[in-house]
Amino acid sequence: MKTIRIIPSKSDAHRAYIATALSGADFSHVVCDETSEDIEATKRCLAAMLSGDENLYCGESGSTLRFLLPVVGALGIRGVFRPEGRLIDRPLSPLKEELCSHGMSVSVLNDSITAEGNLLSGIYRIPGNISSQFISGLLFALPLLDGDSEIIVEGELESSPYVDMTVETLGRFGVEVDDETDMSFSGSDFIQSRTFRIKGNQKYKAPDKYVVEGDWSNAAFWLTMGAIGDEPIRVEGLRIGSMQGDERVLDALDVFGVRFEVGEDRKSRIEGSNCYVEAYPSKERMQGIIWDASETPDMVPAVALMGAFAKGETRIVNAGRLRLKESDRLRTVAETLAALGVKADELEDGLAIGGLNLDGTPGTMLNEATLQSFGDHRIAMMAAAASVSMAGTNRTIKLEGYDSVRKSYPAFFDIMKELELDSNLKLI
Repeated sequence: MKTIRIIPSKSDAHRAYIATALSGADFSHVVCDETSEDIEATKRCLAAMLSGDENLYCGESGSTLRFLLPVVGALGIRGVFRPEGRLIDRPLSPLKEELCSHGMSVSVLNDSITAEGNLLSGIYRIPGNISSQFISGLLFALPLLDGDSEIIVEGELESSPYVDMTVETLGRFGVEVDDETDMSFSGSDFIQSRTFRIKGNQKYKAPDKYVVEGDWSNAAFWLTMGAIGDEPIRVEGLRIGSMQGDERVLDALDVFGVRFEVGEDRKSRIEGSNCYVEAYPSKERMQGIIWDASETPDMVPAVALMGAFAKGETRIVNAGRLRLKESDRLRTVAETLAALGVKADELEDGLAIGGLNLDGTPGTMLNEATLQSFGDHRIAMMAAAASVSMAGTNRTIKLEGYDSVRKSYPAFFDIMKELELDSNLKLI
């Protein structure tokens, strides 16, 4: 049994640090034992904003940029965001247009995004199928304004657990949001809409201590290794009932047929987490599934890798937004699997993964390969996880660009080495 103490959730940490800064408290109120480039980008930008420095170096962190654009307007300051990688090309519309129609000026150049002006209260309309981060950014900013505001989500809100996380964090900092969900039918179609009502002139009040949750997104890779490898893997430091959408990795394990166990974490009372999850070798019993990724886009690389070992086809649907991540993640997942000998077809908004032949014969055994990370931390972790399936053979995965994991999980490869899970992995 290999045991991993999972790192803090960067999604939770982003929200905790922003709310703490807006409360006027210092970052020591947030208990976050490990960090990453994404988390440091948020802290760095917040510190600059509060010190009067307009240069905001947000790295490749989409959360940092999209959360803080509205906050700059709510504070009435000027911010020049300095993005890296593909971030400058990732969507800002219609958030940009909504901010500009409510008192701000936002200009996008080749290497910077400048925001200034005073954000005004009012009604904001945001489509639900582009980025939940647009809504979270507005939720942080609008309580600070003089008047009341509404955010009307047009169409069904995808990645809604991330917005739920924001509302939960605001509540812990004394900020109230009225979240109204309406259900209706149009012909034979079921339509869900959400409206967030936010009173103005609210004050953020930091709790004495905010303990950042363990990261379910990163836990998914370790649990995948347990499922496709030859040795059980236990991940500690997680919380059942988390608002993190990727807690649904438990659902994925279940429907794939992976044998797993959830139990009480012996450190839970001290550290605020309350469970561990153990995944056991299950290649002989895994069945292909259909996975709707609309609520769990970050889980697609792990789900796709499990699909490579399942009997029959695994189909991932409603994942079109993955084309706008650090890489075109539908293309890079498909190319990674193909390089490993797995039949993987790239669809318009998803993937079709061949898996084992219907009779259970190993028609898509993973081959030795040299793989690219494509500058994408989740592709790097997916490729590394695949190497665990080669244990006991002389085959090796060679991985280029492995340092992309610094964005979310700097210690990932160190932990693989410590646990002797890297026998069939070479970092180049």
